[in-house]
Amino acid sequence: MNINIFNILVRPYPFNTYKFTAMDTNNELRLRLRFYKDVPQNIDALRVKFANYTQIKSKDYFVKIRGYHIWLNIKGPKKAYWSPHLHIEMESKDQNETHIRALFGPDPTLWTLFMFFHFVIAGIFLIFSGIAYSDYILKNPVTFDLIVMGLMVFAWFLLYFVAKQIRSNGHYQMNDLENLFLEIIAS
Repeated sequence: MNINIFNILVRPYPFNTYKFTAMDTNNELRLRLRFYKDVPQNIDALRVKFANYTQIKSKDYFVKIRGYHIWLNIKGPKKAYWSPHLHIEMESKDQNETHIRALFGPDPTLWTLFMFFHFVIAGIFLIFSGIAYSDYILKNPVTFDLIVMGLMVFAWFLLYFVAKQIRSNGHYQMNDLENLFLEIIAS
């Protein structure tokens, strides 16, 4: 019996073909929501649809295209610090079908600020855990070190809940971006 491992490894990866349904953002644990969609259209025809939308010059939305990556952003008076954007990545599944991966995310400036806060909190936690270990070995009191480490864990959870609140503020704008995405595909 011959088993060719190479043939098993080179089989094309079967994409998960999820049925597209409206998202329930309140039941999602992750902060950056995503969805997948298989569209029975050519990838270049879909890209042209998005390129045509950029010519409309909408007062509420901004579309940026780089290759087969598309970003839908909110602009103008509707934009706030918590306004999301939608990143769309298109992959050709075959000649007349396109697999779309879409990811909602916060404004890049806000995302950078949150990442900075996460790194500062993690750094303080690691520094004080090293100090607590040294104090423990030297038989010094470690109460202050443990309090600071506990505060850093609390701050990390606080960042998560603040980010969840920001996401819930942008819930309606996520739906608007999703409807814009569906409208452009249907055109």
